[in-house]
Order: sequence, then structure tokens, then C-alpha cells
Amino acid sequence: MADLNLSPNLPECDDFYAALLETHEGLEEAQMHALNARLILILANHIGDTEVLTQALQAARKSS
Repeated sequence: MADLNLSPNLPECDDFYAALLETHEGLEEAQMHALNARLILILANHIGDTEVLTQALQAARKSS
């Protein structure tokens, strides 16, 4: 069974965050939600591990 990595693991995370914000610039709220949904599905497909994705959903839910 694979485990979700919740430790910092993204080099240049500030650059990624800036790119993420830039991607949302000029979009209306509904467009932002749609973009986020597409991004989640693209990344989920890349991960390709249902157990890890389920752990990620649970971790995200606990954070809210």
C-alpha cells in the first residue's frame, strides 16, 4: 500500500504558487472552480493510485 507524502516535497514551491495564482487571473469564480476541477483530475490521473488519492481526499477534508 502506498502512503500519501504530506512532507514538503516541492522544490521552488513559491514559484509554483505564483504560477497557480497567475493561472487564475482574470477568471470569474465559476471558471476558477472549473479550472481547479480540471487540475485535480489531471493530477489524479498522473498519480494513478486510488489509495493515495483517497488518502489525499481525507487529508484535504480534515484541513477544512
